[in-house]
This record gives sequence, structure tokens and C-alpha cells, in this order.
Amino acid sequence: MSMDSSRLNYDAILLVSFGGPEGMDDVMPFLENVLKGRNVPHERMLEVAKHYELFGGVSPINEQNRTLISALKQELEANGPQLPVYFGNRNWPPLLPDTLGTMRDDGIKKALAFVTSAFSSYSSCRQYLENVAQAQDAVGPGAPEVEKLRAFFNHPGFIQANVEHIRKELAHFPGDPESVHIVFTAHSIPESMAQNCEYEVQLREAGGIVAKELAIKNWHLAFQSRSGSPMQPWLGPDVCDFLKELEAQGIRDVVVAPIGFISDHMEVLYDLDLQARQVCEHIGMNMRRAATAGTHPAFVKMIRELILERVDPTTPRRFLGSHEPGGNVCRPGCCPLG
Repeated sequence: MSMDSSRLNYDAILLVSFGGPEGMDDVMPFLENVLKGRNVPHERMLEVAKHYELFGGVSPINEQNRTLISALKQELEANGPQLPVYFGNRNWPPLLPDTLGTMRDDGIKKALAFVTSAFSSYSSCRQYLENVAQAQDAVGPGAPEVEKLRAFFNHPGFIQANVEHIRKELAHFPGDPESVHIVFTAHSIPESMAQNCEYEVQLREAGGIVAKELAIKNWHLAFQSRSGSPMQPWLGPDVCDFLKELEAQGIRDVVVAPIGFISDHMEVLYDLDLQARQVCEHIGMNMRRAATAGTHPAFVKMIRELILERVDPTTPRRFLGSHEPGGNVCRPGCCPLG
């Protein structure tokens, strides 16, 4: 479907993400920016810094987002709407205030934001809205309006990308399919935050949909990347602890699928490809790690569909499961911190 952008109420797309360091000199300033005002022990920050050091201080997230933007631009150029795509981060360049300033200078008045999280919580949804509002205040008069696209955890495009990536890893287990367990993972959040949003409910729904598409009965949800005080309850179980529990039950074959993330960034690489894999090697478990949605064609097409939902009211709002998309549009006061 080709569409003339001059007929639209929106004149740009803004991809909003977390950001990450792109060299050793960036690591500590980046972490200080991320953890500003948060009750995270200094020792934890130093521990996370060591994670980045293992990869030369470079987080893959920025380059992965640039690749996604390139794929989205090609999709929009081929099928419309013809809208420019901008890139702004919460914690590291390109920072949102700088990006919104550039957009203002380019004459952009109203943009749709694609936030790189499929699920709803304070950290993955509302905080980004707050960051955009702060950036607009920093830019001042003429800052573009920005509206966030809906959560997409049960969109068929997101589901298809995860299904196909997991199916590829399942093919490495030639035995009885019933013997393979899928362990879906997502970033843990404080239980107090989880009680004020649908984060865990949405994760379980998405996992159930993917497992059903794959005809896999044995699936589980675990969490990773906890960063808060040991005294504060966070969502669990931790993926490494859970893998040990499965092994104790006689489970030997697992596919770990980071459904809570859309790209293979640092937390996926360190927490799963390094830590979880080391656990599995130690306990004699066969582990395969599925890729995230990334730039899977179905996922890129999904982003275009989300855009069309907003610019063309006749566009069907596709979803699987029980959560209708209308209920996923951010409203004032959604997903409080806790």
C-alpha cells in the first residue's frame, strides 16, 4: 500500500531506545547516566562495567538499532507511508534532546515513536514517555509532538519472528520433541513495579502463543538482568537458577528464548550466551539460544502496520491472544513506578 505522507497527521517516525556505550571510555559515564537517582550499589555498577569490558566496552544495541532503522526505511520507501525515521536514546548518544532538536530544525511537527520494547511496564513504557517529555522541555518552543505506538507483544509479526527463530534452534534436537523445554526470558523488574502493570501477564501470554504455534507443551518463563538491591523483591525465577532446577528434574534439552527483548544486546549476550551457557555446560544441559526479533522481515513489517494503525483508522489492528490492541494504548497514569 503506497501512501502520500502529505495527507497524514504525522510527518516523522522516531525510534526510541535505551542506548549503550560504544567504547571503553563510554562505559562508566553511560552506567552513571543509567543509574542516576537509583538505589543501586556502586559495587553493582562496577560489576556491570566488567560485563562491557568483556566486549571491548561496546554494546551492540546502537548498531542493531541502526540496522533496524535501515530495514524500516526500506520497508516504508517500498510500501509507504513516506516518512523520515529518526533515532533517539534515553541514556547515550544519539540522545533524545539532541534528536528532537534536529527534528525541530528539520521542520518536524508531529512524530510517531516506536519504543524498542514489546511489553508494558514503567521501565519499558512510561519512563520512555517521561524521557520524551523531558527532551521536549529541553528543546523548548517548536519541539515536535510525539505519540507512542502501542505495545506489540501479541502482534502476529512479533510472534512470527520469535516462532521462526525458536523453530530454527529446535531443529538441533533430533530426538523426541516432548523432551525439549523452552525457557522464555525477560528483564526482571521489582515486584512493586510489576504489581502496577501487565508486564508479567503480557510475557506469559506471548510465551503461550509462541509455544502453541510451535506445538510445544513444555515452556516456562524466567527472568534475567536483575540490578536492584538484594533486599528488594524482584520477579523470578532467575534463569540460571531455573536451568539448574530443570536439570534436577531430569531435563537435558532446552531452548532459551529472550522474548522480552527485541535485539541481541549486551544483557542477552552476557546473561544468556555467557552466564547461562556456562551453567548449562557445568550441569551437562544441552542449551540453544534463540535469536530475538531483530530485523526479521515479519517484525519490520509489523512496525509499518503499527504506523498505519495510527495514520489510517481503517487499518485492522491485528493481535493474537486475549489482549485487544485498544487496551494497549498508553493512557495518563499508566504503568507507575510502584
